[in-house]
Amino acid sequence: MIKVKQRITILFTMLLALLVVLPTDATVRRHRKRARTHRVVRKRRVVRRVVPPTIHENPLLCCEDTCSHIHGIDLSHYQGEVFWNTIGEHSKMAYVYLKASEGSENVAPLYERNIDLAHRHGLKVGSYHFFRPAADLQTQLENFKAQCLPGEQDLIPMLDVETDGRLSSEEFCDSLLKMLSLMEEAYHQKPLVYTYRNFYNKHLQGKIDDYQLMVAMYADEEPVLDDGRDYTLWQYSCRGRIMGVTGLVDKSRFMGSHELRDIRFRH
Repeated sequence: MIKVKQRITILFTMLLALLVVLPTDATVRRHRKRARTHRVVRKRRVVRRVVPPTIHENPLLCCEDTCSHIHGIDLSHYQGEVFWNTIGEHSKMAYVYLKASEGSENVAPLYERNIDLAHRHGLKVGSYHFFRPAADLQTQLENFKAQCLPGEQDLIPMLDVETDGRLSSEEFCDSLLKMLSLMEEAYHQKPLVYTYRNFYNKHLQGKIDDYQLMVAMYADEEPVLDDGRDYTLWQYSCRGRIMGVTGLVDKSRFMGSHELRDIRFRH
C-alpha cells in the first residue's frame, strides 16, 4: 500500500513539473505576436537618404558648374602669382575685383601685373580699396587713385568696409560717408560697397542706401539683410578653388536680375 502511494506521489510530482515547463496557450500567442511585431519593425526600417555635399562641405564642387548665375572672384596678395591664361581658358569667371590699396600707404603687390593679364585673358576688371576709417581720408583716396587708373577699369571702384577702426558708430559712419563721397567725386560715379552681412546689420542700415552692395556671407542660403534691402552681388565663399589659382579664393555672383552692366565703369 505504501509503495502504491509513493508511486502516485511521484507521478503527480512529475505531471506538476511538466505543466510548469510547458507554455500555456496564452504564452504561445504572446510569443507569436511578439515575433510578428519584430517582423513588421524590420519591414518598416527607415532608409536614410544620402544628401550630396554642398560647396562649403566639398571645396571641389563649384557653384558655377551647377547654376546659370554670373560668377567672379576677388584677389589680393594672399593668392600670390596667378596663372591668368588658365583662368581665362578653364574657368567660368566673368569678372575679377583686384585689391589695389589699403589705408593710407599700403599698395597691393602684383596689382599692375594682375590687371594687365586679367584683361588679356577676357575678364572684366574692377579694383578695390580696403578702408581704414581712422586713417586720413584724402591720403587714402590718393593712395587708391595712384593704383586704380580709370582707363584700366571695366567695373566701378569698390570700397571694402569690414572694420569700424575702433571709432564710435557716429564717427565711423561719418568717416565712411566722406570717403564714399571723395571716391564718387574722383571717379564720377558711385562706388560699390563690400561688407559682411552682420557688419551691415550692425553699422550700415539706412546709412548707404544710395550705394550698390556686395554682401559677404559664407553659407548655402542667400543672405537676407535686416532691413530687407536689395543688393547686387553675394560673396558666397572664401574657400573657393579654380584652375589657375594655387590656394583658396573668394567667389561671388550676381543676385536676381542684376548683371555686369549694373556695375560697368562709365568712361
